[in-house]
Amino acid sequence: MTDDDGAIAAEIVRQLSRRAAAASICPSEVARALAREETAWRALMAPVREVAAHLRDGGRLRITRGGRDIDPATLHTGAIRLARGPNFDDSV
Repeated sequence: MTDDDGAIAAEIVRQLSRRAAAASICPSEVARALAREETAWRALMAPVREVAAHLRDGGRLRITRGGRDIDPATLHTGAIRLARGPNFDDSV
């Protein structure tokens, strides 16, 4: 992972750590926390999803749509939510 990917992963973990264990977050919340201006945070949306996929592969994160885990092939289309996975821990 790059330094930028590390910052994204840290923000995902930080946000999930501050919420109830069953809560989820929107990827845009992560992007907006890292970049305030609309153009900048929108540019981060694809990288946030890519880092989320990496965390999902390690079991630290679940990626859902409509409350169901999604196929990684559909990750880049439609609304998704990020939630704690079975191997979630608050370290990065």
